[in-house]
Amino acid sequence: MTMPINQTLLARASAKLGPQTSLALGLLVLALLLAMPLLHLLPADNPLQVSAYTLTLLGKILCYAVVALALDLVWGYAGLLSLGHGLFFALGGYAMGMYLMRESAGDQLPAFMTFLSWTELPWYWTGTQHFLWAMCLVVLAPGLLALVFGFFAFRSRIKGVYFSIMTQALTFAGMLLFFRNETGFGGNNGFTNFRSILGFDITAQATRATLFFAIVVLLVGSLWLGFKLARSKFGRVLTALRDAENRLMFCGYDPRGYKLFIWVLSAVLCGLAGALYVPLVGIINPSEMSPTNSIEAAVWVALGGRGTLIGPLLGAGLVNGMKSWFTVAFPEYWLFALGFLFIVVTLYLPHGVIGLLRRGKDQ
Repeated sequence: MTMPINQTLLARASAKLGPQTSLALGLLVLALLLAMPLLHLLPADNPLQVSAYTLTLLGKILCYAVVALALDLVWGYAGLLSLGHGLFFALGGYAMGMYLMRESAGDQLPAFMTFLSWTELPWYWTGTQHFLWAMCLVVLAPGLLALVFGFFAFRSRIKGVYFSIMTQALTFAGMLLFFRNETGFGGNNGFTNFRSILGFDITAQATRATLFFAIVVLLVGSLWLGFKLARSKFGRVLTALRDAENRLMFCGYDPRGYKLFIWVLSAVLCGLAGALYVPLVGIINPSEMSPTNSIEAAVWVALGGRGTLIGPLLGAGLVNGMKSWFTVAFPEYWLFALGFLFIVVTLYLPHGVIGLLRRGKDQ
């Protein structure tokens, strides 16, 4: 019996493990993640207490995992390799940062504007003192940019390496724009020195634990949504679009709407991840838009196994865990290690970690 076109490597690996084993592993990981913020609330002298550093580091990795999953939706299923997802992540972060800066400043201008001798807020800062409007911006800023870019790109039938180059150029242009002081986003320093969120001390244990819990909810929700889409008719059309777009068009489908929807959804997920990343880490600056960051996201997906949803999460965890160690032990060699890792994955792990696990089960 042949497998349906949308059945991924993950589904076949799960069949080898058995649905009960896969579900048990997933629930165990979820239970551990949910236990982290509770353990963080324990007194500092308790041996089970999770430190602020550990919780923040793990929260960063989970935010990056959401970005990896979002990229997998467009690359693994629709065949669109984006090298600009760092821009959507940063836009969501800046939208949240604007609210945090306004809350820290109170009735005054943000500190960096006072330093630059500004006398009033730019028009696009209007309403950012309200949390609900800031959350709307978190969705609208990356979503509208993706909508406009995707509309013209897909209408022109730009794909393959040309699409990747255009997305990389887009994020590079965004980085250069946000580096300028006159744009009103803090220049190369960005936003930092946040004090509170919704009136709660942003450095308090309870606030940090709540933010971590929200990140876990976002990750689980994104994963659930991804599985629902992948196993639906929409997902089957996406994989058909990836594998044989001309045949799909011959069957009467217009691929532009499918591409645009998954592209905008992916951008919004990145924006939400960026919005939770900023209050947890305490800073956002234009370096988050660096093309290198977007290339790293592609490495996460490739290492874990694109088109699997779970694989990119593993890839994000492995690469960022390595990065945390490398940047402390051998900071000058991290980019070399990243490049070497990408070469190894390309040559020897075309289906990523998930594919390697599947081969091990088949033997």
